[in-house]
Amino acid sequence: MTSRPIESSMDERRRFPPPETFRARAVVTDERVYEEAGREPEAFWERAAGDLHWFRRWDQVLDWNLPDARWFVGGRTNMAFNCLDRHLTTARRNKAAILWEGEPGETRVLTYWDLAREVNRCANALLSMGVRRGDRVAIYMPMIPELPIAMLACARIGAVHAVVFGGFSAEALRDRINDAQAKMVITADGGYRKGTIIPLKRNVDQAIADVPTVRHVLVVRRIGEAAAIHMVEGRDRWWHRALDGMRMDSPAEEMDSEELLYILYTSGTTGKPKGIVHTTGGYMVGTYLTTKWIFDLREDDLFWCTADIGWVTGHSYVAYGPLLNGASILMYEGAPDWPERDRFWELVEKYGVTVFYTAPTAIRTFIRWGADWPARHDLSTLRLLGTVGEPINPEAWMWYRKHIGGDRCPIVDTWWQTETGMILITPLPGITTLKPGSATVPFPGIEAHVVDEHGAQVPPNAGGYLVLRRPWPAMLRGIYGDPARFRREYWERIPGVYFTGDGARRDEDGHFWLLGRVDDVINVAGHRIGTMEVESALVAHPKVAEAAVVGMQHEIKGQALAAFVTLKEGVDSGGDVTDELRAHVTQKIGAIARPDRIMFAAELPKTRSGKIMRRLLRDIAEGRLLGDTTTLADLSVIQGLRERYEEDVQD
Repeated sequence: MTSRPIESSMDERRRFPPPETFRARAVVTDERVYEEAGREPEAFWERAAGDLHWFRRWDQVLDWNLPDARWFVGGRTNMAFNCLDRHLTTARRNKAAILWEGEPGETRVLTYWDLAREVNRCANALLSMGVRRGDRVAIYMPMIPELPIAMLACARIGAVHAVVFGGFSAEALRDRINDAQAKMVITADGGYRKGTIIPLKRNVDQAIADVPTVRHVLVVRRIGEAAAIHMVEGRDRWWHRALDGMRMDSPAEEMDSEELLYILYTSGTTGKPKGIVHTTGGYMVGTYLTTKWIFDLREDDLFWCTADIGWVTGHSYVAYGPLLNGASILMYEGAPDWPERDRFWELVEKYGVTVFYTAPTAIRTFIRWGADWPARHDLSTLRLLGTVGEPINPEAWMWYRKHIGGDRCPIVDTWWQTETGMILITPLPGITTLKPGSATVPFPGIEAHVVDEHGAQVPPNAGGYLVLRRPWPAMLRGIYGDPARFRREYWERIPGVYFTGDGARRDEDGHFWLLGRVDDVINVAGHRIGTMEVESALVAHPKVAEAAVVGMQHEIKGQALAAFVTLKEGVDSGGDVTDELRAHVTQKIGAIARPDRIMFAAELPKTRSGKIMRRLLRDIAEGRLLGDTTTLADLSVIQGLRERYEEDVQD
């Protein structure tokens, strides 16, 4: 790591304090929570833990021996019991837990009572097939209610689930099953995506052909005859038949706070998959409190997080966090543009969604499609918006606020990671003054800093590395089967602190601005430029919907900037648009950030979770063969970009 800080010249002066009507009813209205949590963080988290059910209370809140943390030491609890049983003795018993809509339009509603019975039946079915406490169960499913049911059933009996996103290939699935040494796979005959069938069961068959640990495959009948699957006798069982006749009660295992809850594999890396380990008690407390406070949850809310449960956002803020709070959640199986580009807004209007949480990538896509699509629908039930997954450009933030939130909804721009398990930097919507593009401040009890490579704090507005100095309850406990890699990647880059891998700056108000991954910082003629800020400058131009900026080798500068740009619909890329955009970036940031090359594309390559694959764009920019495309949503996009970029270079 170089000692030069990231150059950071973007200046955002717009401010949005909480609306008085929102603040008056907010869950958190007292700013002293930050001071109190900072002064006594363990007492702060202990109070939150007290809201939940424990079979045995903890002896010690935190045992910290860097890098190893144990939270609520000696405590015994169960995640499924807290998500379900705890609500069944209250008025929530008959409250909707999950409102589900399939891509073709089917609907289901599961109350907390319904959901508890289905989870118990599934738990008993797993036990009947020999799954026991500590066994690993791989789950490879579409966004249907059986997915959270399977997760909760595993948690109920103490099995460790490893959810693999349903968009992954058979090869990627095999690698993850092998790494976890899964005893069982739960899947579906298929799923829907933009009208086509995703062959999940066939992928499972291919993945486990030479995997010795898998003894059973449990299959949900989602598609029917059109899936054309083969059931292997003695190994494969239909979900509905396995659960038929099972008891609707199953005792919840009393899990030690530090016993494994799940393994989740990070995507987009080459080589061996990296299985992030999360345990029970601390993760439960962290997701419970962040969901309640950040999303300002009220009893009558309908919460829609658009993430797939195959990613950590879906684990924490579709499945566990909302259910711990007794909330009603919307689950949707399909894409935002199927059958039309107003599908999300149709669902918001149909169900009366009040809290909406999505990714900046999705928002920039909505911008490209145009404001006419959301304008067709009544979005007045929305009262809070959120963003997750990557930094959001200020102009995308403003579009989101205006066209989706009606200029009335606070936006919680959240920063966290698969590894952190819970949101760590975020506004609290009842008390935080918002700045477009800033994740604002650490959640109470979180100690985040921006430092140089020696661990020294950098001055305000100077870029550096985002690190965490204190443990937090939902933090990862390791990389499954690889403790040396855990220490090396997260705790030894800057000794004594957790290294997030993200660049950031902290302004004079103490607000954090995320600058993208450290790997996405480009050294141009001795100046370190954060790609996020160049992308923000490009997206601020009225003709641009989305942009990705990468570095390419340059004979004189060392590195130069290459920008891949998607224009808004109806905008022609001809004429002087390239020069116009270069001049715009120069005006916004300075000549040092002026892209050497700008290429226009109808679509940028993204992972199946919606993140732009900058690594592949770097391969294109530097003329290399394509890198690992395991998680790429559409290979034709990257191939087309490469061909067009080569033409541009030749011109």
